[in-house]
Amino acid sequence: MSVPSPYGSPDGPATTGGSTGRGSGSRRPGRGARPRFGFGLVGPRRDRHSVPLDQLDALALPVGDDGMVIGVDAENRPAVLGINRPVPYDVTLIGGLWTAQVMALRAAATGARVAVETGRAQSWTALARAAGGGQPCVTLHDVGRVPPQGASAGSPVVVVRDCGMRPPRGRVVSAPWQSVVTLLPYLSPVAPRLLEKSSLVGVQRVSPDEAVQIGRVMGLPDHERDALSTLADGVTLWCTPDDRQFVMTRATDAETGLLGAARRMD
Repeated sequence: MSVPSPYGSPDGPATTGGSTGRGSGSRRPGRGARPRFGFGLVGPRRDRHSVPLDQLDALALPVGDDGMVIGVDAENRPAVLGINRPVPYDVTLIGGLWTAQVMALRAAATGARVAVETGRAQSWTALARAAGGGQPCVTLHDVGRVPPQGASAGSPVVVVRDCGMRPPRGRVVSAPWQSVVTLLPYLSPVAPRLLEKSSLVGVQRVSPDEAVQIGRVMGLPDHERDALSTLADGVTLWCTPDDRQFVMTRATDAETGLLGAARRMD
């Protein structure tokens, strides 16, 4: 008893010339042929694309760091801060309210929830209302009254502490996916402790005496230390244990309309 080949015509024999194997007499499927069981129809054949090894670098994409753009460096390249991290991340900014508020807006634009701990809520109210298009992505809290935020990879949090010269120890501290940005208007007695424990430090224009103290704590070279007392509004020296960079923060039209022009003094 012979078994018809699946390639055969539905009305005719499966093979020609009495052959039942894969010999030269086997018919190939044509139009109207049944599909190969488990494999579907035979698709079109194309030449494979290949690139010589020495040309592989030409396919590289100019992808930068992940995070929020906090300004441009001396070569006018974007300076990016990865504020949402799977590890605790502390930032201390010795500078003006304007820069801290720009950071809060841009952190919210990355999808983070922003909790502002402040003793001057009136300075943050307009920002909190404008951010998020009506969604409560920026919330305001009295000093010492920030509730647990429940940060996660899908819902990162940035806590901005605007608590004056001597911020108390916060109830909500940095944690995975929860960064803390502490704003100090000037160098204060608690500043050295904050600078030493921070993963990132930002310094805007300060007095020459303050510059000397900051330079000592941060290990700045003389020319960078001396520059701290002459920085323009909107310029910040951002420091990590391994790197330092001067960055100019340029506001967008929407940020300027909400916050005004860049300024060091509030």
